[in-house]
Amino acid sequence: MLELAERASGEPTAVITAAIAGDLRAFERLYRQYAPAVYGLCLRLTGERTAAEDCTQESFVAAWRALPGFERRSQFATWLHRIAVNTVLNRRRRPAAIYEIPTAGDALPDAVDTGAGPPPIDLEKAIAALPEGARQVLVLVGIYGYTHGEAAAMLGIAEGTCKAQMHRARGLIAAATGREVQ
Repeated sequence: MLELAERASGEPTAVITAAIAGDLRAFERLYRQYAPAVYGLCLRLTGERTAAEDCTQESFVAAWRALPGFERRSQFATWLHRIAVNTVLNRRRRPAAIYEIPTAGDALPDAVDTGAGPPPIDLEKAIAALPEGARQVLVLVGIYGYTHGEAAAMLGIAEGTCKAQMHRARGLIAAATGREVQ
């Protein structure tokens, strides 16, 4: 039965069940599976590699502590993302950090330039340049697919403010890239 549920949801239900029961190795497997996605979310929300690494680690510590209370009303990944967002928002209340923009040396190797077409758009740099509120809404709604209501609840703002921030983010991205954003 668990195998069928795992295939249907795409989640490692047996591993989650073992982790809930206190199996540290099972939790380590969950960490290895979900850490890259949590790190990506934290990096986009904080804009700083070291802060994202810290938030990722803090998120998994918080998840380990809260795991016995995981009721499976949502997917494990959704539950974990919520913990990560809360971790980042709690960090936001601390002294401000400088937003770090990845340099060319930090990125993956570029594709071979064929010389045809317009130069590539550095979307990560455009996102990094957004004001914090607009960036957070863009990451949660535009990239991770949360609804405006869900993102507003996570960020502690009104849904209308969330929509306005998304509109603002799209306009600023369009201006920064010289292209219309849909």
